[in-house]
Amino acid sequence: MGIHPQTRIGHVHLKVADLERALRFYCGVLGFELMQRWDDSAAFISAGGYHHHIGLNTWESLGGSPPPPGTTGLYHVAILYPDRANLADALRRLILAGIPLDGAGDHGVSEALYLRDPDGNGVELYCDRAPELWPRSAEGGVAMYSRQLDIDALLREPVPDDPSSSPELVEG
Repeated sequence: MGIHPQTRIGHVHLKVADLERALRFYCGVLGFELMQRWDDSAAFISAGGYHHHIGLNTWESLGGSPPPPGTTGLYHVAILYPDRANLADALRRLILAGIPLDGAGDHGVSEALYLRDPDGNGVELYCDRAPELWPRSAEGGVAMYSRQLDIDALLREPVPDDPSSSPELVEG
């Protein structure tokens, strides 16, 4: 008996050292909307008016530093964009803000940008390809791969009709 197929990750909470800095990144650069704030200790942000996709808090981390490499914890938060044009829009926002990428991958089933938020948390921004375009093995199973994403081609995508199209949070 498996988990119900409509089960989704609804939100994630990230420990941050500086709430204002985190809000400048998630709201100012990526474009999430501030839904609620609890003084200087927590903020809840959303895409598309949901109560919150990401919680940012300083409850245990005010002024803290990122965990050192080689330790356990969240690998990254994955933010799913509705299409390639909106992923390109996110890339343009990162470039304008001077935020470097850690990498960019074409996985056959999706295209992804990898970066760090101001607190060192891993962030993946991605869009899925239509399932009928996914690479398949000879047996018919999904055959994901990891290749370099063509950033220049992504940047040639037209500006989306509705650049405020809501990304969806998926924990990775």
